[in-house]
Amino acid sequence: MDYGTFQGIVTLVLLLIFLAIVGWAYSARQKPAFEEAANLVFDDEQKHQGSKE
Repeated sequence: MDYGTFQGIVTLVLLLIFLAIVGWAYSARQKPAFEEAANLVFDDEQKHQGSKE
């Protein structure tokens, strides 16, 4: 195996890993977890405001 073939295989593997990560991030099963994580700041803010009153 020459160096060009090795670079091609590594590039293909990295492309497949990238596509897997993008597929995982945009899958419908991950949406509720991402929505919950996005609203954590606001939940903490509401708790903080509730303790001041």
